[in-house]
Amino acid sequence: MELDQLELSSTEHLKEKKETKPYLTALIGWSLQAIEACDKLNKPYVVVGPPEFESFAEKNSIRFIGWNFERLNENSNKLYEKLKSLGAEVAIPLYEECVEWAGALNSRFRDEPRIFNRSLLLRDKGMMKRKAQIAGIKVGVFEEAWSKEDVKRFLKRVNEALLKVEGDKNDPIHVKPLDKAGSVGHRAIDNPAEIEALTEADFPLLMESHLDGQEFSCEVFVHNGKIQFLNITEYIRLGYSNFVPASPALEEKRPLIRKAVEQLIDAFEIEYGVIHPEYFITSDETLHFGEVAARVPGGHIFDLIERAHGFNAYQAQILCSDPKTTEAELRSFFPDENDQPEGYAGCLMVHPHVHYIQKLDVPQELEDHPYFEKHDMFSPSQGKVAERIGFGNHYGTIFLYGEDSEEMRDLLKQYEKYDFYI
Repeated sequence: MELDQLELSSTEHLKEKKETKPYLTALIGWSLQAIEACDKLNKPYVVVGPPEFESFAEKNSIRFIGWNFERLNENSNKLYEKLKSLGAEVAIPLYEECVEWAGALNSRFRDEPRIFNRSLLLRDKGMMKRKAQIAGIKVGVFEEAWSKEDVKRFLKRVNEALLKVEGDKNDPIHVKPLDKAGSVGHRAIDNPAEIEALTEADFPLLMESHLDGQEFSCEVFVHNGKIQFLNITEYIRLGYSNFVPASPALEEKRPLIRKAVEQLIDAFEIEYGVIHPEYFITSDETLHFGEVAARVPGGHIFDLIERAHGFNAYQAQILCSDPKTTEAELRSFFPDENDQPEGYAGCLMVHPHVHYIQKLDVPQELEDHPYFEKHDMFSPSQGKVAERIGFGNHYGTIFLYGEDSEEMRDLLKQYEKYDFYI
């Protein structure tokens, strides 16, 4: 093809894109996977991200607006004005700190003030629990804390209610920041002495009683208030390992789980996008609600969904976040969630057990295992291990894929305590 023909072909393609999708999708945050997903869907987009990504965006011809999500000031309205002038009509949050920004923008784009209120509900864990409780959703005992004394009193009261006597081991309570993602800053405390490790920067925080049962999450793609696809992720250990889809024993509870998710969607008035609720289920099939997020989940779950179910979860989030996506587009995109995938995709998030790393040791028997696919572990240049915050800060991930859920579970448990970093 001659150069002038190539340019003509390219121009016609851009013209076609503009005519079919004349508005912009605003990606709030920074994710190369989301950027690539938008591009593959032929959706024009603009990224609103931290200023430090601006040079990368410029170098790669990515339309970009630098923004500090931690600052709210009188200039914040200018973000909406700038996006509106560019033709943006929908905002999609990519990580936790962007949820209320996307909510505020979508409230303006759609002229629906309640959208912003709902985004605040999904950011404040205390408000979230109260809303769930008001709606009749089963939750544990919870309170907000502003000091170490509040935490000590809560630990004592919870264990008194459990009729513990002197000499009994305390049941743990869980403390976590009110507005952080997933396991960031999450601590389990059963000894009053452990409370002293908390600092002023940790407060205010949410305190919760410990919930028994099997923990799992759902990744729910919602459009017009209806579930388009429901994935169930089985947790082996929070912050360490999980796999998709859930094992047959948990998957058979899908009707119960789906009913609980529909109740959550109705109670929280969720219309568009992806939600990531976490639950505990007991042997008598009692479901307890843990919390819910409205952004890309952690634990590499979107990657596992693509490996197991065969669709790009970032594209799914983009399609479901847009009110203009048609029913036909959704039906052609998602597989039937009742069709069992051929295999299970799992990952192990590796945490060093040492304070200073000399080398990385990946056992040959793991690499030779038929379920092993890849890893992205690395040794830090300085060798020193960063201080761990709650369940966070893993140093790379091992990705697995195989046809048997029990084999997957055993493999993840086997290598959970292995010293990959020595």
